[in-house]
Amino acid sequence: MADADSALSHRSTSQATAQEKELCIPPQLKFLISNTKNLVPTQLTAKNYSIWRLQLFQHVSANGYADHLSGLDTCPMEADTEEHARWKLIDRNLVSAIFSTVSALILPYVLNLQTASEVWQTLERRLQPTNRSRVIQLKNELHQIQLKDRTMVQYLDQVKKIVDSIAAAGSTVDTEDIVLYILNGLPAMYNPFKMAIRTSLQPIILDDLYSLLCSEEINLHHQHNQELQQTEATVLFAGRNTSFRSKNSKNRGKS
Repeated sequence: MADADSALSHRSTSQATAQEKELCIPPQLKFLISNTKNLVPTQLTAKNYSIWRLQLFQHVSANGYADHLSGLDTCPMEADTEEHARWKLIDRNLVSAIFSTVSALILPYVLNLQTASEVWQTLERRLQPTNRSRVIQLKNELHQIQLKDRTMVQYLDQVKKIVDSIAAAGSTVDTEDIVLYILNGLPAMYNPFKMAIRTSLQPIILDDLYSLLCSEEINLHHQHNQELQQTEATVLFAGRNTSFRSKNSKNRGKS
């Protein structure tokens, strides 16, 4: 009896394997597998989970396999049915597609998992808390940013990089807050400009603020150069007067 059960089990497994081999990969899945690296060009790291998740889920969902990731589409119980074999074929290929987008440092978290939903949910548990910490760190950097010895273009580029990184981490910063952080990071020479922006009745868009700040930088440099030239001229004039008075004093002494 045991031999008969063993033979039956072996035959069922063989049938399931044969069925899986005979099944063809659906065209949409074949497209997804072939193009995953192009559709999600950046490999998953601890710093880009949100943007990676968004990109990959969008493409998996567009091709009709989102429920494999969420776990709503579960494997049929009958191991010897065509539906079971088809589900396994699809899910294994989805796992392979996900693995192809995961960096070597993250891959050990999921390497031994069997289904796409297990991989997806494990990555979320592992990386979502890290991602929130990343957002807090970036927002703190934005809050403390200063112009210092940067040019205005370099300063604004740095602000944009931080804001873009926050967006890539799945969070946002209000435009008014970005304006506030930019103005707070400017030195005292920009105080009249900052006052004008803050007291304006109309909100300002970032592109306009960037243009105005670059123009203000040029104006301040021009003003500084003019003041420097005037100071140099005053010092030179004062030096000449001192020399002239000294010569007159010597001449009067000789006479």
